Amino acid sequence: MSKTNNFVFWGLYIVAWFIFVGLSIEAGGLVVNFIFSLYNPEFVTNLYQKLDLTEMYAASSLAFFGIYSFILIISILKACLFYTVIRLMHTMDLSKPFDTFVARHISLVSYFALSIGLLSYIGRQLVKKLMHHGFVPDNLNQFWADSDAFILMGAVIYIIATIFKKGVAIQTENDLTV
Repeated sequence: MSKTNNFVFWGLYIVAWFIFVGLSIEAGGLVVNFIFSLYNPEFVTNLYQKLDLTEMYAASSLAFFGIYSFILIISILKACLFYTVIRLMHTMDLSKPFDTFVARHISLVSYFALSIGLLSYIGRQLVKKLMHHGFVPDNLNQFWADSDAFILMGAVIYIIATIFKKGVAIQTENDLTV
């Protein structure tokens, strides 16, 4: 592998770490926001993203817990997605990339991306239904605005994972015959 490709790979590795840290902070902030909204709702306006759903909680606790569950699960899955990418990049041997570990982690990345996309889509549809009843504020669209992109990304990565699994099978067969 050339020096330029190695430099780009490690640059992307560092970028993946920054994204992972940012997503972890976001997920942690949303968990803290959720806990404060249950026990001390007056303080929520001073917290992360000022996600104040206390009016929704007063109107319908079921809608509150449903929406917040989608928000928390999606943010945690995004952090898990990038943690899997970091583990993949850290242990992948670029001189021999067709490995069962690599194929398994690429499949895992596709499953995370598809899960995020599908849950985001379901959350967006749930918010649309709840808007008709006046429960949901307008600031929730930021959490599932990219559901279509995650579904498409998950599908493309799944295809790549399938190709990698076939490459692993061919490489294993070639190693046995030599």
